[in-house]
Amino acid sequence: MKERESLKAAALKYERGSDNAPRVVATGRGEIAKRIIEIAREHGIPIHHDPDLVEVLTTLELYEEIPPELYRAVAEILAYIYMVTKKKEV
Repeated sequence: MKERESLKAAALKYERGSDNAPRVVATGRGEIAKRIIEIAREHGIPIHHDPDLVEVLTTLELYEEIPPELYRAVAEILAYIYMVTKKKEV
């Protein structure tokens, strides 16, 4: 039970041209985190496991843009996801 309670998740959204930076669109722990992950899987949204980053993201307000201090970490994840997604399309 403790493992499920300590599970945390955050979802980001970025729309090129309208957002200055990715925004936090969902955060949760325990059952809510599990549901965020399930929804992502159901919609084919790539999931990246980074406990340190999710710890920071879960402190942000919903729809808040990520702070500049996180740009590099999030950019690296987005680049990785883009690369993995492109490989699946080929």
